[in-house]
Amino acid sequence: MAGHETHYILPRPAFDKPVKLLIVVAPYYKDIADNLVAGAKAEIEAVGGTWELVEVPGALEVPIAIAMADRMCNFDGYVALGCVIRGETTHYDTVCNDSSRAIQLMGLQGACIGNGILTVENRPQAEVRADPAAMNKGGGAAAAALHLIALGRKWGASTKGVGFKPLSESIQLADKGNGTPTA
Repeated sequence: MAGHETHYILPRPAFDKPVKLLIVVAPYYKDIADNLVAGAKAEIEAVGGTWELVEVPGALEVPIAIAMADRMCNFDGYVALGCVIRGETTHYDTVCNDSSRAIQLMGLQGACIGNGILTVENRPQAEVRADPAAMNKGGGAAAAALHLIALGRKWGASTKGVGFKPLSESIQLADKGNGTPTA
């Protein structure tokens, strides 16, 4: 295996109010999934957050469960976990692309999701990426969700400055000179 390139990791965000995340995992490869979950839990707990865990049959069901929870529950963010190992058919491409696309679309609609669904060529690649003592991709996915939650709280609390405001707060219509607004 080639050496690991080093990269910058953002410092953990700080929260003045508690955060609660939903970890959604597809335990198809149970040992790999367990390591991903362990990394995610540790990262969430390191910022004083709490979590709930649900299991779904496969990677394609992960975004569906997140979408359901986002509509029905009150979580601050989500951690998507699972592992897809390339096989002999094109099913690998479908699962990787569709699960990733669904997660990305929900994120673009405002859900704070860290994507830790591994897409690898073989089991050894998955094992090193899932291991909390190695690449810790579960922890990385939780960290991504936490950073998005922090941004949402920062920008959601903003009440002045740049950006658009509703018409009633930012624009006064001119009048005809007699106190009657123009149409």
